[in-house]
Amino acid sequence: MEQTVTFDYYYGLQAEQYSFYRIPKLLFTNECFKTLSCEAKVLYGLLLDRMGPSIKNKWFDKEDRVYIIFTIEELMTCGRQKAVKIMAELDSDKGIGLLKKKRLGLGKANIIYVKNFMIQMNVDTTLKEPENSVNTQKYENRTSRSSRIKL
Repeated sequence: MEQTVTFDYYYGLQAEQYSFYRIPKLLFTNECFKTLSCEAKVLYGLLLDRMGPSIKNKWFDKEDRVYIIFTIEELMTCGRQKAVKIMAELDSDKGIGLLKKKRLGLGKANIIYVKNFMIQMNVDTTLKEPENSVNTQKYENRTSRSSRIKL
């Protein structure tokens, strides 16, 4: 005998009764995050969620960076080896660099810095030399720098 499951609708304010994890859309749409597994993207959303309580508890280091404490045991719904692999995908040393772990040692949990997912483009800030007549092309007594162009 096969049992079927039916789901009911949300009524009134019921839709606001649950809290949700937020996963940045950029992790799915931007080319540089293409190599991340879906599990790593979900884990990043979980880590971002943990930032809220860290801020409330004033967990800041000397440089005013927010950190979280998230043990592998808390991740082990998928098994220890898998949890370590997913964390490594996000790590600065082995993975894409969305988090940095700091070991405290003595059996204490690691401190984790969750890095900002917004991409910083490296822009060439060197100033170009102004053009002179040596590096401009001439065409019928006009230079390529002319503001008026006739067809």
